[in-house]
Amino acid sequence: MLALIMVLVVSAQIADSSKREVKLQGAINFRDIGGYATKTGKHVKWGKLYRSAELSHLTEADLYHLQQLSIAYIADFRGPFEVKAAPDKIPANATRISLPAGSENTGDSTYLKKLLQSIHGDSGLIAFYSNTTPFKDRYKPLFEELLTANRDSALLFHCSAGKDRTGIAAALILYSLGVDEKTIMDDYLATNYYRRNENERAIKGLVQLYKIEESVARDLMAARENYLQATFNTIKLKYGSLDSFLENEMGLTKDKRALLQQKYLE
Repeated sequence: MLALIMVLVVSAQIADSSKREVKLQGAINFRDIGGYATKTGKHVKWGKLYRSAELSHLTEADLYHLQQLSIAYIADFRGPFEVKAAPDKIPANATRISLPAGSENTGDSTYLKKLLQSIHGDSGLIAFYSNTTPFKDRYKPLFEELLTANRDSALLFHCSAGKDRTGIAAALILYSLGVDEKTIMDDYLATNYYRRNENERAIKGLVQLYKIEESVARDLMAARENYLQATFNTIKLKYGSLDSFLENEMGLTKDKRALLQQKYLE
């Protein structure tokens, strides 16, 4: 039964990717988060909100493609070590927004080695997703940009893998627009499909370079339901609800949330 469910999930993601995935030569896990239905029967607009992994290998053809998509704002959640190692390539006239809160040491090999030696199973990812302390500095400016962005332009947000920091951002945006938690989780878990080949290479690299167990490497590279659920659970515990969190930490008052939905729903 579990195998059948997995086959159905992958089949659904393959079908969805035909309209959602933006195929580029130099980036992966690049997709439109439009089209999702809200609880009120509206849909997130296509061509306005994109999520991705890092952009350091974009080709000239890729950059032209992003221009054709009207991507004018690029929010980057990576920290200084990551940015130095793999600086963004962005389209002409696009604005890059640096949002490194909580990622100050990410990408530092010494820090990573110590971190990997200290975690067991998926404990490191659960701890990461449960730490909401940097969320205000990381995500509130993103919502502010969404509220003030030109209506004719699109916004892209990304980190290194397009999985964790980006996955949380997508979840918060979709929830703020009225998408249900099941659909939000499905979008998050789809990363396992979009990164399937890259993840295998990354797992081998982590095992060889840092001498960790393959199971730990797989935990680190996977998008799993209990990871994002840890974020939801922590927010609900601290703020009472996701709605309260959005209002009090992200600054989405009733009027601002209505404006956000007016801009990005149809």
